[in-house]
Amino acid sequence: MHVCIAGGTGFIGDILTQKLLDKGYRVTILTRSDRTSQQERLHYAKWLSPGTLPEKSLQDVDAIVNLAGESLNAGRWTTAQKEQIIDSRLQATQALTAIASKLPHRPSVYIQASAVGIYGTDEDNIFTEETTTTGSDFLANTVKAWEAAAQPLENVGIRVCKMRFGVVLGKDHGALPKISLPYKLGFGGTVGSGRQWVSWVHVDDVVGALLHCLEADVEGVFNTTAPHPERMQDFGKTVASVLNRPHWLPAPAFALRAVLGEMSLLVLEGQRVLPDRLQQTGYTFKFPELKGALQDIYQS
Repeated sequence: MHVCIAGGTGFIGDILTQKLLDKGYRVTILTRSDRTSQQERLHYAKWLSPGTLPEKSLQDVDAIVNLAGESLNAGRWTTAQKEQIIDSRLQATQALTAIASKLPHRPSVYIQASAVGIYGTDEDNIFTEETTTTGSDFLANTVKAWEAAAQPLENVGIRVCKMRFGVVLGKDHGALPKISLPYKLGFGGTVGSGRQWVSWVHVDDVVGALLHCLEADVEGVFNTTAPHPERMQDFGKTVASVLNRPHWLPAPAFALRAVLGEMSLLVLEGQRVLPDRLQQTGYTFKFPELKGALQDIYQS
C-alpha cells in the first residue's frame, strides 16, 4: 500500500511514518521544503508552493492522511495567529481534495485529523460520536470548517475517517511537556478550578487508531481519546505521582487568562469525550488509563 501523509514530519506524523514503513508500506510525505530520503520506501514531494505538482508522485497512492496544520500551542491567539490556525488547516485540506480529484487512481481512504474541541466546553455532559451539538467558540468553529473542507471527498465515494484528537500525550511534544514542567520544577498544582475535563490520549494510541482506520473498513467520525478521561485536578495529581513531585501550588484561572488570553481555554476548559466508535469497530487501547500512559512516557 502507498500512503501519502500531509504533516508527516510533525509529532504524530514522524511516529506514524515509521510504523507504516515497519509494516512494509510505501510512504510519500508532502512538504514545503526540499528533502530527500535514504530509505527505499520513503519519499518526499513538495507542495503548497508555486510550480509544485505533488500529484505526479501520487499516481498510485492508496490512502491519504492529513495531519497538517499550525499548532494550537504555537503562540498567543492574536487575530493573526487565529487566521493562521484556520487557514493552514483549510489550505491543506482543500489542496488534498484537489489533488485527489486529479488522480487517475483515486485513493480508497482519506483520513482527516480533527479535534474534540468541536464539541465546545462542558463540565457535566459526555460527548460521543453520536453527539450532534457543537460548540460556538473559536476552536469549535475552526474544527467545523476543517471537517467540512473534506466533504467533497465523501461526495465522490472515497472512504473518509475524521479523527477527533484529544490532548495527545508524548514525552517531548504535544501538551504534556508544558503541563509537567511546573511539577518538575517543584511547584505544580491544580490548574483553574480543577473540575475541567482532560480528554487525553497517548500518542501511540493516536497512531494505533490511525492505522486501525487505514486498514479496517470503517468511515465517519472517531473520537481519538482514551476511554478514561480525567478531571484536571486528578490529571495533575497523577502527573505529580508518576514524577514523584508535589502537587500543591494552584494556578488560578485569572492569572492564566492574563498570560494566555483566549488560548487559556485549552487548559481552563475541556470536555468529557469517549471513543465509542473506535472501540465498537475493534480498536483496543494500549493505554486506557492515565497512570499507565504516563509511566510509559516517563520511564521509556
